[in-house]
Amino acid sequence: MPMPIDIDADVSSLWHLISDSGLADDDQLNAAYDEHKESAKSFQDCLYNYGIVGEEQLLLMIADSIGSEYINIKEYSMDPELLELVPNSVVKMYSIIPIKVEGDELYVAASDPMNFHLIDELYQVLGRPVIIVVAKPADIDEAIENYYPDTSLESLTEIMEGMGDDFDNFGWDEDEGEMDEAEIEQAANLTPIVRFVNVVLYQAVKDQASDIHFEPFSDQFRIRYRVDGVLYEMAPPPKHLAIPVISRVKVVSGLNIAERRRPQDGRMQMRIAGKKIDLRVSTLPTQYGESLVLRILDKTVVNLDLDALGIPDEIKVGLRDSIRKPNGIILVTGPTGSGKTTTLYSCLKEINNIEDKILTAEDPVEYTIEGLMQVPVVESVGMTFARALKAFLRQDPDRIMVGEIRDLETAGISIEAALTGHIVLSTLHTNDSASAITRLIDMGIEPFLLNSTVEAVLAQRLVRSICSSCKTQYEITEAELVALQITREEWGDNVVFVGEGCDSCNNTGYKGRTGVYEWLTLSTSLKKMVMAKEAASTMMKQAEKEGMKTLRSHAVQHVLEGNTSVEEVLKYT
Repeated sequence: MPMPIDIDADVSSLWHLISDSGLADDDQLNAAYDEHKESAKSFQDCLYNYGIVGEEQLLLMIADSIGSEYINIKEYSMDPELLELVPNSVVKMYSIIPIKVEGDELYVAASDPMNFHLIDELYQVLGRPVIIVVAKPADIDEAIENYYPDTSLESLTEIMEGMGDDFDNFGWDEDEGEMDEAEIEQAANLTPIVRFVNVVLYQAVKDQASDIHFEPFSDQFRIRYRVDGVLYEMAPPPKHLAIPVISRVKVVSGLNIAERRRPQDGRMQMRIAGKKIDLRVSTLPTQYGESLVLRILDKTVVNLDLDALGIPDEIKVGLRDSIRKPNGIILVTGPTGSGKTTTLYSCLKEINNIEDKILTAEDPVEYTIEGLMQVPVVESVGMTFARALKAFLRQDPDRIMVGEIRDLETAGISIEAALTGHIVLSTLHTNDSASAITRLIDMGIEPFLLNSTVEAVLAQRLVRSICSSCKTQYEITEAELVALQITREEWGDNVVFVGEGCDSCNNTGYKGRTGVYEWLTLSTSLKKMVMAKEAASTMMKQAEKEGMKTLRSHAVQHVLEGNTSVEEVLKYT
C-alpha cells in the first residue's frame, strides 16, 4: 500500500526517511500512520510503538537528514544570560530551548526539527540567525518546565509595554488617518506584534479554548477566548494595536489585508507548543474596524468516538443501529456550539469502512477523516449544500452527511436521497428533537415524506463539568427545586455539588464539558401526529409518555451523579 496522498508534509518527510533507510515497508508505515490518524499520538510515537525504529536511532537520522547534530540537553549548563536571549513566550510557542551561542548564531533544540519554516519564524521573532539541533522532545519539555516558569501572562504584559517604543519608531499615529497597505503589512510584521499574536494563540491553546475573538470598540481593543462555552477576557492591548494585530492574523492566514470593508474567511495551520493546530479565520467589518474570530481546531483534544461523548447507553444503541440502516435520515439538533458536528464525525468514523462510500458536504470541513470524500461548501462560487447533494447522487454513495439543512431545496434532496437507498446524516438548529419535524414541515416538506424517511432525531447540549479538584457538596435550595420543577419529596436525600474555584479550573469551578441528549424515534402514534401537523410541544408530551427522556431529565441525571451543577442545567435546558 503506497503512502496516503493527503499526508502532512512533516509526516511525509519522516515516511520517506524511514522508507529510504529500509527499516520498514509501506504496509508497516501505513499501520503506524493509521494509528497516528486515529489517535492524538505523534507519528514518531507510533513508529516507536510498532517497533519500526528506536527514539535515539530516529533522532540521529533526523539530525543527519537536516545537516544538524543530535545532542543530550542534560549535558548542557543553562546559563541565565543564554536563557534571557529567548523570551518565555517564544520558548512555549515553538517548543524550543536555547543551547549555546556561537558568534551571532543562536543554537536551539526543537521538538519539531523537521518544521522547515521554524528557522525563518525564529529569525523574524528573535532578530538573529538560528541553528536548529535535535534532542529528545521529553528532555526539551523538561528543560522548558525547569527553566521557563509558566508566566505567559506576564510575558504578554511585557510585550505590550515594549510596543509603544516600536510604534513610536515606526512613526504611525492612529489620529493621522488611515494606514496604506504597505504600512499595514510593515506594522503586522513588527517583532512585538508577531510575538504578541503568538502569545495570545499559545495561551488560548494551552487553556483549550475553542475560539478567540479580536474585537475593536470606540475606546478599547478587546481580546476574549471561549473555554467550555464561556468567554473570558485577556489583558486588553492598547486600542491603536487593533489594526496591526488583526492584520498579522490576516497575513498568516492568507487574507487580503487591504480589504477591510467586506467579510473574509480563511484557514491556516500552525505549530503551537509542538502541536499542529488548524485555525479557521473569519473577519467582519464593524463600526470601529474589523472584528476577527479564530476558531481553534485542535485534534489532540477532540475525541471522535461515540463512547467518549457521554451518550447514554440506551441512546447509543439506537444511534448505532440507525446509522447502519440501509436508508433513512438521522438528524442532530441543537444551537451553535452544542457539539453537533463532533457527534456526526463520530458517527461517520464508526461506519467508515472499505465497503461503503461516504460523502460529506460541510461548511467548512473542520476535521479531515481518512476514507471520507469531504466536500467544502463555498456559496460565493455557487457550491451550496443543495448543489453538492445533487452531485453526490451521481457519485454512487452509500452514506451522505450534509453539514446543515438550511432550506427547502437541501431538505428536498436529502429526502430524495433517503428514498433512493441512502443513509443521510445532517443537522438542524432547533431547541428540541420534536421541533426538527415541525421545522421541516414549515420549510415545505410533506409530512408523509418525513414519516417515510426520518429514522430518528438526536437533540443535544453541552453543559460544563464540575472541576474535580474543587468539587464541594451542598444541599439543594427550594428556589432551585422550583426552577427544576421538582418537589422536595421527589428529590429525596440526593445531594448536589458545585465547584468552589481553584487554580486547576482558573477559579471558574468548571473544567471540561459533557453532553446532554434527547433521542426521538417516530412511533405509530407520533407519525399520526406528524400527518396532522401537530405542534412540537404536543409531540414532545406524547414521546415522554412513550418513555423518551428529555434534555432536562438527562441533565438532572448529571446533577444527581455529580457531573454538573443545577446552574448549568437551568442555563442550557
